[in-house]
Amino acid sequence: MSVIAEEFMLRRLFSFVLILLVAAVLAAIILPFIIPESVYREQAQQAASDNLGREVTLAGDVSLRILPRVEIEARDVTIANADGFRATPFAEMAEMRVRVQLWPLLSRNVVIEEFVLIEPTIRLEQRGGRNNWTLGNAAPAATDSAAEGWVRRPGALPFEASLGDIRIVDGFISFDDGRQTREIEGLDLTIRMPGLDQPFEIEGELSADGEAMTLSAHLGSLRGFFDGDEVTARLELGGNLIDLGFDGTIPAGESLRYIGQLTANIPSIRNLAAFAGSPLPAGDGLESFAFAGQLRGGLSDISLDASGSGGRIRLDDIAATGRVAADLSGLRPAITGTLNVPELDVTRYIPVAPDTGEVASGVPPWSSEPIDLSALAAADADLSLTVGRLQVQEIEISDAALDVSLVNSRLEANLTRISLYDGSGSASFIANGRTGTPSFRVSADIRSVAALPLLEAAAGFDRLSGTGRIRIDLLTSGSSQAEVMNALNGSGDFAFADGAIRGVNLAQAIRGIESALTNRRLPEGFGEQEETDFSSLDGSFNVSNGIASNSDLVMLSPLIRVDGAGTVNLGAQTLDYRLRPRAVASIEGQGGDRDLRGIVVPILIRGSFNNPNVGIDWDAVGRALLQGAVQNVITGQDPEDALRSALGSALGLGGNDDDTSNDDANGESDEPEDPAERLLRDLFGNRGGQQEEDEGGNGNGN
Repeated sequence: MSVIAEEFMLRRLFSFVLILLVAAVLAAIILPFIIPESVYREQAQQAASDNLGREVTLAGDVSLRILPRVEIEARDVTIANADGFRATPFAEMAEMRVRVQLWPLLSRNVVIEEFVLIEPTIRLEQRGGRNNWTLGNAAPAATDSAAEGWVRRPGALPFEASLGDIRIVDGFISFDDGRQTREIEGLDLTIRMPGLDQPFEIEGELSADGEAMTLSAHLGSLRGFFDGDEVTARLELGGNLIDLGFDGTIPAGESLRYIGQLTANIPSIRNLAAFAGSPLPAGDGLESFAFAGQLRGGLSDISLDASGSGGRIRLDDIAATGRVAADLSGLRPAITGTLNVPELDVTRYIPVAPDTGEVASGVPPWSSEPIDLSALAAADADLSLTVGRLQVQEIEISDAALDVSLVNSRLEANLTRISLYDGSGSASFIANGRTGTPSFRVSADIRSVAALPLLEAAAGFDRLSGTGRIRIDLLTSGSSQAEVMNALNGSGDFAFADGAIRGVNLAQAIRGIESALTNRRLPEGFGEQEETDFSSLDGSFNVSNGIASNSDLVMLSPLIRVDGAGTVNLGAQTLDYRLRPRAVASIEGQGGDRDLRGIVVPILIRGSFNNPNVGIDWDAVGRALLQGAVQNVITGQDPEDALRSALGSALGLGGNDDDTSNDDANGESDEPEDPAERLLRDLFGNRGGQQEEDEGGNGNGN
């Protein structure tokens, strides 16, 4: 009897539990249809508002189901903006659908069948140190410590999960910091993950500030990633601005690292920079960029290696191979690398003077446009380059080794080895942008260089040929090109051998000096076809406040010796220079009756770079005449003889040293006429001869 009673009681208990379970299931199914929507709408709004610290409004239809799965649908959802920001909502969405399997949750298995956001809108704002995306009542954590303490370790995801239909449809995201506004619209995103040990994949497309882009990402295993295992990783980013692809792995370890093959193609660097909010200055270069090689790095460092097979780096028309690395842990990126460049033409990257609409001729005036060295503050760098052929405007350099150091806005470029125009040497350039006024220094030591092609390429000067050495060391500062040229200081020297000066035949000029003095015109020997050979041409110069001074120019040739001195005002683009060519070997005059050894022709070159005037220095001749004549008169010499002697001395003509005279039978001298006497007579209109004729005429009249 007792056994039967106990069995009866167990049956009744089981039935009661079953009835409760069925009732709970029926309640879970029926209650959402019985309970008014406003009840759980208000509860949901209040719970969401308390959790987010913002007012959450469910303005549209809301539905809730618990069995056989948790299903939530809501329309016209709004999250208010934070205090102190715009009145427009922080976030809105037209519709949200969520479906989560219920029973797997009991075994710590999250199975999300559906999570779909239709037309979500998120408006991000930043004002000073505050932002509107920090939700909840807690103070925002410091941004620089957001990732501190996180490591990849086994057991980081102690549950199971799978993602079904995870989508964002036609999303919109904006960012406004008071200075600029960026917008992403038309965001369509799909996420797939069958399980934590299965591939995690993202695909999407969007329009960022009007630029269409596509995105595709693959991670071999989400659990493996968080557990610190090695997992495969792929990323593709496409669009008109950039086409990028990465195929590699995330190595095992606690820290986040990556290594793999990277291909990148940027059709227009300028368009990408403008899109990023940092437009580049106007210019012809920095158009396209392409890279293929190995990428490796972490959160604070990155390196690119294009030195292996198939590796390449291309900027515009410049191709290179090598390695480049960047350390991102400091205040500025620190870039290091070694590159090999077969051909490098930097002409298109040199700033040009603004177009004034006028046709350029000769040397253009120095620009007053401000020099901007702010780009030097973007990074620090330590680079070594070897260049097979370097082109700088018209200058061609081969076999160049270049070391570049950029530290805290100070750039130093050292050409430790260069070959150019049959010569070789070294050069360095410094640009310092650490102070308000930029400063510069350039130095060079070029040996055994062919002068004609070098000077023609560097300055358009084709008047000097020969082989020699050039050394310069110049320092300057200024906020514009004009200020830089007016503030030049430094020194230099040059020495050329076995060359020629085009445009003048000094020997011919000396031959014609007598007629030149008579006519006060430039003697023959000047012209495009004329040339003066020399065996050596040496000199040095000092530069002070933009004015170069030289006092020791010496040119030697078999027939001529030339001394020179003067100034070149680099800032004003003018020159004032005097040459004193002197015959040192036998040169016959135009009549062939005089050895002109020792004759000096003072030549003055004065004027602007684009319009220099070349002629006889008549002032020097006049001063020499006056000084010599006065001195000779003081010593008691006859005035006419004194003037004749002074003219000879001024030009190095001298006089007849033979005191004896050999007269012929007619009483006339066989000696040639003294050139100084003839020049005096010509200069004064042959007044002595004219006076004799007048007296003769008068005598005949008497």
